[in-house]
Amino acid sequence: MTQALNYLKETASQTAGPYVHIGLAPGDAGFDIYAQELGHDIAGPNAKGQRITVTGIVTDGTGAPVKDVLIEVWQANNAGTYAGHGDVEEGFRGWGRVIPDFETGEFSFETVKPGPVTGPDGHVAAPHLNLWLVSRGINTGLNTRMYFHEEGAANTADPVLNLIEQPDRRATLVAKGAGANYRFDISLQGDDETVFFDV
Repeated sequence: MTQALNYLKETASQTAGPYVHIGLAPGDAGFDIYAQELGHDIAGPNAKGQRITVTGIVTDGTGAPVKDVLIEVWQANNAGTYAGHGDVEEGFRGWGRVIPDFETGEFSFETVKPGPVTGPDGHVAAPHLNLWLVSRGINTGLNTRMYFHEEGAANTADPVLNLIEQPDRRATLVAKGAGANYRFDISLQGDDETVFFDV
């Protein structure tokens, strides 16, 4: 049996796309097949808390916009509770899919600002959004987080941010802006590469 396996070759890997947005966000691609799209309002229209808008762009190693990327966003509500965990308010979704504008490469979505999340070990995570990216050329989805600039003390104590050994790299996970509008650009490669997590 061992000899028979020696001639077998590894199966070629396959990346997502190039039409991942059509299957996962068809409304944005011009296909009206769902009664309700999954993106743009991550928390849901009736979620409690401060409404915010996040905009950004995903760039490749040359700085060019990645226009066929799909971004999934997961988050806790304004009280720091994820949907399906504990006592979460009715109408809070906490998840959605977003793709960029096909012309500009800029993505945008609305949500509520999440609260601090207490983990099972008792450590408190600073308010953040969890992001998962998939696109043409990416073999495995990329996981990252977006933190909020004005949460300086909470960010300093955040257990995940503190796993990043180079303090200057932590800045790649902090959105610019405050109040109702935030800017969060994601770089897949290069000097300012966003920190991605192996989860």
